[in-house]
Amino acid sequence: MIAFLSDWSGLEKFFLVSAIIGGVFFIIRLVLQFVGGHGGDGAFDGHFDVGQGDVDAGGEVHSGYGEGHVDDTDISFKVLSFQGLTSFFMMFGLVGLALYRQSGWDPAQSIAGATMAGLATVWLLKWIFNAARNLQSSGNIKLENAIGKDGTVYLTIPPKGTGKVQVKVQNHLKIFDAVTEGDLPIKTGQQVQVLRIASGTILVVAPV
Repeated sequence: MIAFLSDWSGLEKFFLVSAIIGGVFFIIRLVLQFVGGHGGDGAFDGHFDVGQGDVDAGGEVHSGYGEGHVDDTDISFKVLSFQGLTSFFMMFGLVGLALYRQSGWDPAQSIAGATMAGLATVWLLKWIFNAARNLQSSGNIKLENAIGKDGTVYLTIPPKGTGKVQVKVQNHLKIFDAVTEGDLPIKTGQQVQVLRIASGTILVVAPV
């Protein structure tokens, strides 16, 4: 192996190492995610894939991601996460090596092309994971069942903005985006009642 790489430049070796390390860890993380290992995908924003742990009546932990999603599973992909970085470096290394060694691009062009390929891969995978998550969650929770339910404000709801509430729907404690029609903010910890669905997965709530 060492003899094989003896005529490779430092940039080629860098591309190769990036592809191998990124590819190996990306595949391991992907397998763990889909077989239920979850793998603790800590994101750089201080959250984890099960960061908003939702607990149902039976004590089972569910994840609640992003802006009003109602997932019961861990099909997720964050750009600034271990998985996002490994996918970037995997494609960065593969494309960079191909451009520099096979296509004869100069170092600057190869690095630029590899970077664009890595970013495009992260964006594509994020889109695929979000689509899969939305597809899987679409049949799990009927949002209409939240109407009339009492809940607790999870993130302060400003008068002309969006906050978050925790509401128990179908025996699952879920986190939803929420708005209020009042002129005063509804602060974290206050009890609210769901009046109706504004649009998508946004709930209209009022203080109890």
